Order: sequence, then C-alpha cells, then structure tokens
Amino acid sequence: MKELIEYIAKALVDKPDDVTVKEIEGEQTSVIELKVAKEDLGKIIGKQGRTARAMRTILSAASTKIKKRSLLEIIE
Repeated sequence: MKELIEYIAKALVDKPDDVTVKEIEGEQTSVIELKVAKEDLGKIIGKQGRTARAMRTILSAASTKIKKRSLLEIIE
C-alpha cells in the first residue's frame, strides 16, 4: 500500500524527491502518512479535496483485496 501511494503522489507533485510515505501497521488497520513539499500540498489535496478523496478510494479498494483497512493521512 505504501508503494501505491508513493507512486501516485510522485506523479502529481513538482518535487517528487520531497515525497515521504510512512506506514504504521496494526492488526486490522494500517495508517499511511503522506508528506510532501509545502508548495505541492495543493496538488495532492486537489480542488475541494477531490484528488485526496480519489487517492483514499484507490487505497480502500486495494486494501479490501488483502482484507485489511487502510487510512491515508496527509501531513502538512
């Protein structure tokens, strides 16, 4: 899951070297923290949060396949 979010985020931003993704795994749920450069934050969130919502939808669909819940947190 971490690699999926990292791939999507690096494709969206101007500074792909500043993208960091950290995965915190639990028994049932894993939390994926995404951190990007301050000027790229708007590109990750998108208009009215549409890009972030789309990333969360993709993550949810992929994590359903492995029968685990995943949450995406975008860190400022």
